[in-house]
Amino acid sequence: MAQEKLNVMVTGGTGFVGFHTVRALVHAGHSVRLLVRSPQKMQRVFTPFGLENLPCIKGDITDEDSVNKALDGCNAVFHSAALVSVHASDSEKVLNNNLLGTRLVLGGAWERGIQRMIQVSSTTALFRSGLSGVDEHSPLGTALSGYGRSKIECEKFVRDLQDKGAPIYTTYPGSIMGPDDPGLSEAMVGLRTFLKTRLLLETTSGIQIIDVRDLAKAHLGLLERGGPPARYLMGGHYFSWTDYAEEMEAVTSQKFRRVRVRPRLLKAAGAIGDMLSRFINIEFPLSEESVTYATEWTVADDSLIKKTLQLQYVTTAETLRDSIAWLHSSGHLHGDEKR
Repeated sequence: MAQEKLNVMVTGGTGFVGFHTVRALVHAGHSVRLLVRSPQKMQRVFTPFGLENLPCIKGDITDEDSVNKALDGCNAVFHSAALVSVHASDSEKVLNNNLLGTRLVLGGAWERGIQRMIQVSSTTALFRSGLSGVDEHSPLGTALSGYGRSKIECEKFVRDLQDKGAPIYTTYPGSIMGPDDPGLSEAMVGLRTFLKTRLLLETTSGIQIIDVRDLAKAHLGLLERGGPPARYLMGGHYFSWTDYAEEMEAVTSQKFRRVRVRPRLLKAAGAIGDMLSRFINIEFPLSEESVTYATEWTVADDSLIKKTLQLQYVTTAETLRDSIAWLHSSGHLHGDEKR
């Protein structure tokens, strides 16, 4: 436990990672203040868990006045708010929003002398084609557009602050799954799609899955620990696509249709999806960026965070079971999709 009670300013508190981290902080006896665009959404998300009275500031991470109000009186910051999209039509919007928000939130906290900060990044910030793995010493990736590019630009800013001594911990999650997802994030949408279609594509590389509850546990531990700047990979358990199909079949006790697809065909489909999304208002399931990650995934080495916090991850089978059960109970899956 931290020697002092933490008063944590939180961005992204109604998102998947933020929501679970807020719950972990409150349950550990700390105070939080959320910066939210919609207090009504915050009430809707937290009321079922008995947290309807959390203090909040209405605003946005790109609005300096509301960020400053949210930071007043806080001695810790948890920054997870970001636009998340791998569709080409959203590229510039994602970049501008995420970079400005990081500058205002973490840059503003550093100027105020706040000594406990966490930035939630992504393993995509370290992604490079051809690598077999990454760890906390890896250089930034090479994404040229979209979500990955936004994460890289945010990383450049944060690493500059870290080099100056700013006590920022950065975590790099992989594909995040688990129960109680307020916005149905991309990995959970993918899981729902697999269950609806009962179709699993087998191609090169694979998927790395981190349970959102493990992330929240780590964020709590890091904020309570404090200390000099550091970076922690939290990619999670890695599965080749074939192994993932077998894991899904074992968890669900059902057979999935497996289709082996060459990476170049998937990338062509992703490029078509990008083109269509620029002209037609549809949510095409593939994009060139998402397909690149899916076929060339660079495995994250999580040994440092596990050693630092004596952290043991839950099994992926438990993550999938709890995720699927929640998708059903929340109405995202219906009776015709077997558990």
